[in-house]
Amino acid sequence: MTTLQQATPRLVLASASPARGALLAAAGLAVEQRPVAVDEALVRESLAADKVEGAEAAVALASLKGERAAAVAAPDELVIAADQLLETADGAWLDKPLTTDGLSAQLGRLAGATHQLHTAAVLFRGGTRVWHHVASPLVTLRPLTPAFIERYVEAAGPTLLGCVGGYQVEGLGAHILSGVRGDFHAVQGLPLLPLVAALRTQGALVDL
Repeated sequence: MTTLQQATPRLVLASASPARGALLAAAGLAVEQRPVAVDEALVRESLAADKVEGAEAAVALASLKGERAAAVAAPDELVIAADQLLETADGAWLDKPLTTDGLSAQLGRLAGATHQLHTAAVLFRGGTRVWHHVASPLVTLRPLTPAFIERYVEAAGPTLLGCVGGYQVEGLGAHILSGVRGDFHAVQGLPLLPLVAALRTQGALVDL
């Protein structure tokens, strides 16, 4: 435990995401990662059928994860849950690619264009959602040739299959992105600054 974190409430991250865990650890937060099972594709399909806006859908998905994790959390635990939804310029929602071929095709679709990453975070305490926030940074990829995409995918490895956009802005994504407008942390997976402020409000952090 760091000197910036109170003993209680204990923090639980309802995600197995290494990127989210690393973001929180770098901010001096000790969290226990407890991923929950959610059929995200099915939920997204239902939200899309109801014509829910992308940002609202990201909050709904994060809330579903948080609710399930909170149902088995201890009374002194504060649950953090998050979700990230990629929306293209023409309003399509893209899922995480399942294969390297799918990753290459998705990067080809996103290349030379700007998309939004709706990144939502929620807090649950005592089984109740006590806070939520969504950031929607705009991310632009430079034009990419098929040959470059092939080399990039080979160099980056299968870890990119866990990234909805097929890139890690803190890593090799620097070679394919041409700009980010908005919350940079949200591109990595969490709206970190609003989240830290909310944790302070919830008494989880020492106020210096």
